[in-house]
Amino acid sequence: MDASDELIELEERGWIALSSGGRTAAEFYKTVLDAEVVMLLPGGTRLTDRTLTIEAMSGAPWSDFRLEVPQVLWPTAETGVITYGVTAHRDGQPEYSALVSTLYVRREDGWKVSFHQQTPRS
Repeated sequence: MDASDELIELEERGWIALSSGGRTAAEFYKTVLDAEVVMLLPGGTRLTDRTLTIEAMSGAPWSDFRLEVPQVLWPTAETGVITYGVTAHRDGQPEYSALVSTLYVRREDGWKVSFHQQTPRS
């Protein structure tokens, strides 16, 4: 598996964890978030505290999701930016659609999320 496939798989695993409910997502993000992280989420949410970001990941689970045309850009050999569209749904809520970007940095213990942004599509 090449590095681009690794990042796409990590991103899919994140959405799977977010769809599992309970503490599964928080446990996944404990392993994949970098020491310093910034997450820009819909509604003006900006998360910069690693512990609070992990806690936020254990919210209401997605019931289904679909990643659309994931692509990876390599600014350096040690940093990869994955971009894609996502369509997701939570039970009892309207469909969610966004453009997503996640910056991964290669560390000694593997790829870590340093930056993540979701921009809702109209």
